Amino acid sequence: MSVTRIEPVGRAEAAQAVLDAKRRKNVSWEKIAEELERSKVWTAAALLGQHPVSADQARAVGRLLGLDEVMVEALQLPPVRGEDAVDPTEPIIARLEEVVQVYGGAITELIREEFGDGIMSAIDFRMKLDRIEAPEGDRVVITLDGKYLPYREF
Repeated sequence: MSVTRIEPVGRAEAAQAVLDAKRRKNVSWEKIAEELERSKVWTAAALLGQHPVSADQARAVGRLLGLDEVMVEALQLPPVRGEDAVDPTEPIIARLEEVVQVYGGAITELIREEFGDGIMSAIDFRMKLDRIEAPEGDRVVITLDGKYLPYREF
């Protein structure tokens, strides 16, 4: 008797399946976001493995993109956040890291001056990405909107 071994599928494989199906079916992140009733930024991050995806959301994405049940289940696995979830050699990621390297200290000082000793939350957080047409070349506008959290004395 032979046993068929099925390799486990994780969030990374599910993310790749989403990207492949999205390309194959020519579906935009905006369309997927509308299906999930979420922002396109949250939707892209969630389906790339950075946020939890509910069973209903996973099934909706599965129907829209034609994903099999194994991938739909994998989309519901816990998120894999942080640096292991991104490719630092991707030029856009490298430029965002450069922004933080060049402007991180200034942003820290400006937040402290404006709000006091604390941080901007990445949990109570929203982000928006826009395209602005300009004669010298279109502009990418990324708005980061995080709740201010003061450090507590105890």
